[in-house]
Amino acid sequence: MITFTNAVKQYPGHKITYPDMVFEDGKSYLILGASGSGKSTMLNMIAGVTQASEGEIIVNGTDVTKEPQVMRDSLRTHKIGYIYQDFKLIEDMSVEDNIRVLEICGIPSKNLSGVAVELGIGDKLKRRVKNLSGGEKQRVAIARALVKGPEIILADEPTGSLNFEIGDMIMKKLIECAAGKILIMVSHDTRLAKYFDVVTDLNKGGAAHA
Repeated sequence: MITFTNAVKQYPGHKITYPDMVFEDGKSYLILGASGSGKSTMLNMIAGVTQASEGEIIVNGTDVTKEPQVMRDSLRTHKIGYIYQDFKLIEDMSVEDNIRVLEICGIPSKNLSGVAVELGIGDKLKRRVKNLSGGEKQRVAIARALVKGPEIILADEPTGSLNFEIGDMIMKKLIECAAGKILIMVSHDTRLAKYFDVVTDLNKGGAAHA
């Protein structure tokens, strides 16, 4: 379970105040909002990439606003699958090596070939990432997050570089892989609401069942 209580992120000249929220195990959540509403910052705070300026963010019993960076990094590495908007891939490495990159931290890759095939990159495992299209890179980033078998999946606009047909397939795959886990996805695209159990619009500060 993840809970937000009185969470605030302060930037120079700008403050983002988040509604109190609870993310339950086994449910999927879509966070909507315009650019600058704090969607990506919210994921980064859950993952421990950045810290809240005020309030509490409890992730599986741990208040990540109070833990040292090394503990937040460990939580993210072992428990969270993070699909970044900018991919964060190593361009000169192969697709397979990018997907397996967390094995250096002792985290095994689960069903790598099967996940790659389902995402449409099964025939590209030996290709270097720099030779892929933007949509293919996005699928590599998604595969890397899924093969670790995370308890929590965070997704920052994971279908943003994909056409509608591929994006629809990716969403179905994400929902399938998130069964029994927490899936939190941020987007500005309201059309994605149909896939999720709960939709929250940060511009309105409230949650609604999809």
